[in-house]
Amino acid sequence: MQGPFKINGVPLRRVNQAYVIGTSTKIDISGVDVEKFDDKYFTKENKKKTNKSESEFFDTEKEVTKALPQEKKDDQKFVDAQLIKAIEAVPDLTAYLGARFSLRAGMKPHELVF
Repeated sequence: MQGPFKINGVPLRRVNQAYVIGTSTKIDISGVDVEKFDDKYFTKENKKKTNKSESEFFDTEKEVTKALPQEKKDDQKFVDAQLIKAIEAVPDLTAYLGARFSLRAGMKPHELVF
């Protein structure tokens, strides 16, 4: 999981470890209740593909907007509130998590120390 959404704009989601950089920064998240979040929580519903006619395919009036269920929004707010309390206990961590990560030429990510 990443986030919190209020600090860095990353929603609650499962992330492959290959895309995560480990740091020496530690926070105590023992008070955060994450019992609800397992693989089943993050699965997407499968849609059956239907064959569309040419007029349906090019119909621009039907814009499909998939709204996030209210339950997931409430879960995001609940986890954010708990995480922000833990993050504020560590000095400068809010600014660190809100900063955009980028590498410049010659920087080696495996040699960086955070």
